[in-house]
Amino acid sequence: MQERDVERKLKERVEALGCMCLKFVSPGYTGVPDRMILLPGGEMFFVELKAPGKKERPRQKYVQQKLRDMGFTVLSSIDGDAGIKKVCALCESYMRPLKF
Repeated sequence: MQERDVERKLKERVEALGCMCLKFVSPGYTGVPDRMILLPGGEMFFVELKAPGKKERPRQKYVQQKLRDMGFTVLSSIDGDAGIKKVCALCESYMRPLKF
């Protein structure tokens, strides 16, 4: 399985829960996580995806820590079905009913 396969599966499963799974690209700033997940109710977190067995580069680790230091949740090294299940479980735990 390649990283793009993991990314496609994550996107499909997260969106099936009613969340948005946006590709995060930041021109001029390297090392940002691959995806931002936006949940109903205003919650969000970042996800770094990898091909099975691959790990983050030093710059990615640095940026992830900066985001964590700012209070954001960052999930690292999501590389297959087990990781995708953890992401979906986190989505479900964050979700709360919308009030209008």
